[in-house]
Formats: sequence, C-alpha cells, structure tokens
Amino acid sequence: MIVFSIHQENPLENLNTAFNVAEQHLDIPRMLDPEDMVNSVKPDERSVMTYVSAYYHAFSGAQQAETAANRICKVLKVNQENERLMEEYERLASDLLEWIKKTTPWLENRTTDNTLPGTQRKLEEFRDYRRKHKPPKLEDKARLENSFNTLQTRLRLSNRPAYLPTEGKMVSDIANAWKGLELAEKGFEEWLLSELQRLERLDHLAQKFRHRCEIHEEWAEGKEDMLQSQDYLKCRLNELKVFHDRVEQIAAIAQELNVLHYHDVQTVNTRCQLICDQWDRLGTLTAQRRQGLEEAEKILEKIDQLYLDFAKRAAPFNNWLDGAKEDLLDMFIVHSIEEIQDLVEAHEQFKGTLGEADKEFNSIMNLANEVQRLCQQYGLTLRENPYTTVSPSDISNKWGEVKQLVPKRDRTLHDERIKQENNERLRRQFAQKANIVGPWIENQLDGVASIGVAARTSLEEQLNKLRQFEKATDSYRVHMNELERYNEEVQESLIFENRYTHYTMETLRVGWEQLLTAIARNINEVENQILTRDSKGISEEQMNEFRVSFNHFDKNRSRRLEPKEFKACLVSLGYNIRDDRQGDADFQRIMSIVDPNNSGYVTFEAFLDFMTRETADTDTAEQVMQSFKILAGDKPFITAQILRQELPPDQAEYCIQRMAPYTGRDAVPGALDYMSFSTALYGESDL
Repeated sequence: MIVFSIHQENPLENLNTAFNVAEQHLDIPRMLDPEDMVNSVKPDERSVMTYVSAYYHAFSGAQQAETAANRICKVLKVNQENERLMEEYERLASDLLEWIKKTTPWLENRTTDNTLPGTQRKLEEFRDYRRKHKPPKLEDKARLENSFNTLQTRLRLSNRPAYLPTEGKMVSDIANAWKGLELAEKGFEEWLLSELQRLERLDHLAQKFRHRCEIHEEWAEGKEDMLQSQDYLKCRLNELKVFHDRVEQIAAIAQELNVLHYHDVQTVNTRCQLICDQWDRLGTLTAQRRQGLEEAEKILEKIDQLYLDFAKRAAPFNNWLDGAKEDLLDMFIVHSIEEIQDLVEAHEQFKGTLGEADKEFNSIMNLANEVQRLCQQYGLTLRENPYTTVSPSDISNKWGEVKQLVPKRDRTLHDERIKQENNERLRRQFAQKANIVGPWIENQLDGVASIGVAARTSLEEQLNKLRQFEKATDSYRVHMNELERYNEEVQESLIFENRYTHYTMETLRVGWEQLLTAIARNINEVENQILTRDSKGISEEQMNEFRVSFNHFDKNRSRRLEPKEFKACLVSLGYNIRDDRQGDADFQRIMSIVDPNNSGYVTFEAFLDFMTRETADTDTAEQVMQSFKILAGDKPFITAQILRQELPPDQAEYCIQRMAPYTGRDAVPGALDYMSFSTALYGESDL
C-alpha cells in the first residue's frame, strides 16, 4: 500500500507527489509540469485528458487484479481444505488398518495355559480390549467415513474429480478389515467361554480322580503284605471284586482327563498306572493262594456261628458304609437351581435311611459284643473273625465317619444352593436390563432410519432430530456400561446360559455400535446435503421432490440406491435409457459420475448433485488461469514476487511450492508456470 501526505495550502507539492507516485508505481510518465498546472490560467487540455485517461486505465487494471486475486484465493482455499481432508483420511486409514492388523492375530490366537485361572486372566484381557481399546477405534472409523463423504461432496461441488485413496485404504477395504476383526472377536469370545466351561469340568474331573485314588490307596494299604503272609483268612475275594470295580472307575476318569487335555495329565497317568500295577500284583498273589484258601475252608467250618452271623451282616454293611462315604465325599458340578435341588432331594432320601442303618449298626455290634462276652465267660482266647477282615472297630469307625460327613454334605449342598441362587439372581438381573436396553436400541435404530423418509421435513429439522438422537444415545451410554458390569459378573460366575432373555451381550454390543455408526453417518449425510443445497441454490420444494423420488426406490431405507434402483429412478424421472448396448454404455457413464469410487451404490448426495449438476456457479480451470494471467500482466508466466505481492502469505507459498518452473523462450529467472498449475487444480485431486 502506498502512503503519502498532502497539504491543502500547498497545491504545487501535492501535484509533485501525485506525479511522482504515478510515475514510480503506476507506470504513468510525466506529461505536465506541476508549475504549469498551478500557474497557468488554462493548462493544456489534451495533456490533462491524457493524464486522466492513464489514471483511469491504471485503476481499472488494479480492480481487475484484485478481482483475479480474490478468485484465486477462493479456489486455493477450497483446494487447501480438500488436501487437509485427504491427509486426515490417509492418516486415520493408516492408523486404523495398522491397529486392526496388530489386533486381529491376538484375537485369532486360541491357546491358553490349559488352567482355569490362566483362561480367566485371558478373559479379563479381552474385557480391557472391549472397554478401553476398541471404542476409540470405532469412533475413528466413523470419523474416517464421515471425512471421506464430506471430501467427496466438496470435490463434486467445486468441480474437482473424485478422491481416490491410496491402494488398500478405500472405505470398502477398511470396512472389510473391520468385519474381519469383528468375526475374530466374536469367535475369540465364544472360544474363551467354551474353554472356561471345559476347564471347569476338567478341574472337577481332576478333583474326582484324586478323591477316588485316595479311597483306593487307603484300601490297598497293607493288602500286598497280607496276601504274601501264611494267614490265608485275612483277605476275602468278595472284597477284591468291589475294589476291582473302583480301579476301573479310576482308569476311566484318567482316560477322560487325557481326552480333555488336562494340564497335569502326566501326573494323572503315572498315578493311575501305579494303581493298576498294584492291582495286577494283588490279582496274581490271590490266584497263587487259592489252594491255601481251599484248605482254610475246612478250618472255617469249625468257627462259631456268631462269627458267621457277624461276617454275613458286617460285610454288606461295611460295603454300604464305603459307598455312603464315597457318595458323601463325591464331587459334583451343577449349573442351575433344579440340578442342585435334585442333589438335595437325593441327600434327604439318604438321610431318611440313617435310622434303619443305625439299627443295623447296633445289631452287628451286639453280635461282636456277644462273642466277647462268651470268650470272657468260658476263658477262651478272643481271636479275629475268620469269615471277614472287617472288625467291629472298622464298622464303628466308619459309622462315625459317615455321621460326621452327613452335616458336612449338608453345608456343601447349602453353599452350592446359595451359589446357584446367586447365579439365578445374576441371570435375572442381566435379563431384566437387557430386555430394556435391547428394544430401546432397536427403536432408536428404527427412528434414525425413518428420518427424512416418511415426512417432508427440512434438512435443518432432520439434522436437529439426529442431534437429539445423538444426545439421547450419549446419555443412555450409562445403561450399556451397567449391562457390561452385569455381564462381567455373569462370566466370572461361569454362567453360560440365560433362559430369561434372548439378548446376549454380543448382540447388544453389535446393535449399540450400529446405532452410533448410523447416527454419525446420517448426520454427516444431512450436513453434506445442506452443503450441496446451499452451493447450488436448491429450494426446499425442489429438495423435497428429489427426496421423494429417491426414497421411493430406496426400499430398504438404507439411504442408498443399488444400480438397478438408481436406473429405475432415472427412468421414472424421464431419462431415456434404452434397453440395449448403447443404453448400458450410457448408464455406465452416468454411474461413473455418481459412483466414481465403484462402491456399488449411489448416495442421496451424489443423486442430488447429478440432478442439479448444471445449476451451480463453479469456478473452472480456464477462469483460474485467466485470473493468474491478469496478475502476471498478460505474461504466460508469473514470478514469486508477484504472488507474494498479490496473495496472502500462506496461499502465495502454497502456489510457489507447487508451481513448476516455466520453460518458455520468454522465461525470466524464477518464472513459474501458472497454466499447468491451474490445470492440475481441476485435473488431479492429489496435487
């Protein structure tokens, strides 16, 4: 800007200043002397008119230059914003794809340390992923899609070609990668829960195996020494059969633990093998001593009838005591109140037999007491009962153990019942909340989908409704968080089924994410429609007509038209698309305009732009080129000095960095090619 001062009382100085400025800055040569203008009564009229004409042309050119500079600034501002959106899209796409690439293998890893605590730790890691890591990436995905749609709308409105992301970073590529992530996530959670269920049963089987082994080892203690002794009467064959069955049960449990890949299966196999080997040795020794037992049978015929009665009643009662003890110590696994109730009822039935068992115990002990009384009365030596190895003390001790185990079993069943009642409470708690949240999400999805479809509402009204949905959904997030906490309690309690609801946490999560995505996408679409409407001066009545036509063929209310639907829509609007090869070629040309990225569908914004493509007042490459030509003084090149002089600093540097050197014959040092630059602005999106 030229700044100078004038003084009313000194016209000569003022004229000198004006002529100097004109000569130095406006390229207007001196045609008069200031003295002639001041001192002459009538200055030379032709010279004065020439001067005035020169000033007029100079100021007129300056106005043209200002107009040209404004047009260039407007175009460059649009281009700079478009490039910013492109860079943001590329950055978001790269970051999101990298995260998906890193996360998917972790979700596809189906290995654990084969222990219940280790698998539960893996479940906790998965919860951290769901709570902390995935939600921000879901927001990035929505922001990326919105950025892409906004960019394409801006490019269409500014007469630029569509933006094509780097290979592998299309919206469809990201959608496919995200779909793969969610499939891996779903499979991972299902595997984790089934693995927890398997390991719970495996842990139960391991405890049961150890319990059976302890019972067998307790019985087998001293049996080998007994069979190797000369006293053939101390080990009975009927006893061996009972424990032969028990060895087979232990072997069966060990085999099941092997099939289920128990983490300490080597110890299980070793212990089982020792028991089986011991049993084989007992069988061999028993066979070797059968002949001795036959000889002992002659001695048994002389035994007192009381010993025989004791043996006949003590043996089955002893077996009953062993079975009762084993049942009272037996491990169990249940998943419902009904199952634990069955166990409680069975236990109560067992307790109902204890009265008769107590009578049988007293009868057996009376036989033993009678033998002892007779021996004392007649001075006989009290010897062991030759018919059984079961002694009165064995019966008495085992009966005492059974009576002690009964209340313990009562407490175990009581604790399990409380646990199952708590599990039932957790099921009902989750179901009650899920049966509220699920329908709410479904209603919100239906409400979002219906906006702009049925009623003829303005875009601003649609946007306002969507903002209300967005606010309501954000406020409702606390209910989803509460449901997640309930689900964690359910999983920690190893609850795998819930008969009180058909909703699962997975289906609710999917619905919630669909709702967030639908709201964000629809807000972005309406904002882009407003941008298109305002840029092209479309009236509300025209907008409604276009929307009614579009919605009529949008049967699934997806706000998108398949190619067949779009073609039918065009035909209904009067477009003549023939049903032959030429018609197909014409339609493909139209599709390349409305779907330049080959996404396979037509959005309402693209449809709107196509239907109004002749009404917008947009700049062209030729107009921008002409504007640069004005700034360059009709020269085919421009210099950095002129750009810095005529344009704002950031836009001047933007041009200088991107303009190629001018190589014409009339080039001067530092000359820049504004023609190729102008063409590039409209010919390629990524300058």
